[in-house]
Amino acid sequence: MTQHAPLAGPALIVIDVQRGFEDLAFWGPRNNPHCEKNIAALIARWREREWPVVFVQHDSDDPASPLHPHNPGHALAGLIEGEPDLLVRKRVNSSFHGTPDLHAWLTENSLSEVVICGITTNHCCETTARLAGNLGYETTFVLDATHTFDRAAPDGTVVTADELARITATNLHGEFATVLGTREVLERTAR
Repeated sequence: MTQHAPLAGPALIVIDVQRGFEDLAFWGPRNNPHCEKNIAALIARWREREWPVVFVQHDSDDPASPLHPHNPGHALAGLIEGEPDLLVRKRVNSSFHGTPDLHAWLTENSLSEVVICGITTNHCCETTARLAGNLGYETTFVLDATHTFDRAAPDGTVVTADELARITATNLHGEFATVLGTREVLERTAR
């Protein structure tokens, strides 16, 4: 039996970077055109440092959703290359409510720090960051390595993706996570 070195360093959690989110006719206008480039840079840094990488994949229950397992959009986007240390499949917003159990895996590997990126800023990424903070993880939320879409408010007005991202950053920073940009995370993780 092959012995593997124990995992060390912060775990990078890459959430729902799936082809279905490229369907703007379905989702509507989005923000942050540099999101995917920033996610790719984070994955490259983590692989260079040999730190743990977790991919999360959303399995929508709605057959009409691009993220439904039977639809081509369910596949991970092209920038998600290589094998993760863990692949979590989920049906809800939080990556901590998927299979296999992310919290149990982090605990088993003595990982107490997580760095979150992916899609969408104000849904699965924010929900995962909130739960990570509640569970006691030192949590970094890489805002410019996430993106979201314009949303209709209950009163019928449109809240832009940029405003939703700003609100997510405001909700998380100092309470559940430290909100940083990709450049700062790359500088902090340089050898």
